[in-house]
Amino acid sequence: MEAPVRWTLIALISSATLLAGCSGRTVSPGSGPDGGAQTISLVGAGASFPYPLYSKWFSEYAKVDPGVQISYQSIGSGGGIQQLKARTVDFGASDAPLSDEEAGDMPGSVLHIPTVAGAVAVAYNLPGRERPLRLDGATLVAIYSGQAKRWNDPEIAVLNPGESLPDLPIVVVHRSDGSGTSYLFTSYLTAVSRDWAGKVGAGKSVNWPAGVGAKGNEGVTGIVKQTPGAIGYLELAYAEQNKLACAHLRNRAGAFIAPTVASTAAAAAGAAEAMEQDVRVSLVDPPGFDAYPIAGFTYLLVYQKQGDRSKAEALTRFLMWAVGDGQQHAEPLHYAPLPEAVVQINDATIRSLTFQGEPLL
Repeated sequence: MEAPVRWTLIALISSATLLAGCSGRTVSPGSGPDGGAQTISLVGAGASFPYPLYSKWFSEYAKVDPGVQISYQSIGSGGGIQQLKARTVDFGASDAPLSDEEAGDMPGSVLHIPTVAGAVAVAYNLPGRERPLRLDGATLVAIYSGQAKRWNDPEIAVLNPGESLPDLPIVVVHRSDGSGTSYLFTSYLTAVSRDWAGKVGAGKSVNWPAGVGAKGNEGVTGIVKQTPGAIGYLELAYAEQNKLACAHLRNRAGAFIAPTVASTAAAAAGAAEAMEQDVRVSLVDPPGFDAYPIAGFTYLLVYQKQGDRSKAEALTRFLMWAVGDGQQHAEPLHYAPLPEAVVQINDATIRSLTFQGEPLL
């Protein structure tokens, strides 16, 4: 679990034409060696939150732009931002958008491209339990603060009336690396608890009051799956793929909501208007009866001024495909596709990419 997950998808050679799905614009894909041109390699790194979808994207994109090779390291949002800052990757990936201060420290202007919305599920391992566990923000704060130590704690029992909860120690699992998933989870705890906000706060990395750390969504998934009594936060796709039970969380409207594509989309409803001014929006603790309370957009981060024309053109083609035709792969992997209004915002953002002052599209 500790080693970065690296999937390299090498495309075969073809001379097909790529349609950029969000705009209908036809662009020419790169060709491989048999077509007389060198294969273009793109390297990315960052968030594990969207990794199940991104790996699918790279596989599918190889079929439509076979002269491009894309490698991605699932090392966490913090690592992706650092590699982008060091210019060792062509794109970074983060569930936590850059703050103004972080953006100012980068060596060039960085564009945020929201790719999909996802839910941070609270997964648990309680052998023999069939009904979904109900939790709320205050109880999660108690668990992650180390105050609620056993599963039959009164704070948990009151949310699950008439049910028998085991007298089993709670094994709290959190991320050990700089993580956008942690950013979303701690942003929620900060939003619902002044005590948490004052003592711990929100961030990609925080000083956790309790629990054991694991690297990546993959690491948290592994510990929760293997440890009776464990609880951890992870992107919904990991919980679904590993058949982990997920808590139903009480939202701002008072409803207990399961993490699903529909409840994630409900959390994102209405965000497009705010994103016209700044795409770095928060979806945690949203209004709406059907909205899941811990959700967020995940972003690809790219430099607005590109330094290599061939790579820049290949990257631009991929980005246009990802926010267009690539969206069809989101829902089957438990992510919420982008609203059309956000696709249009992305279209304008991608068209602002330049090489030596000239637009790439």
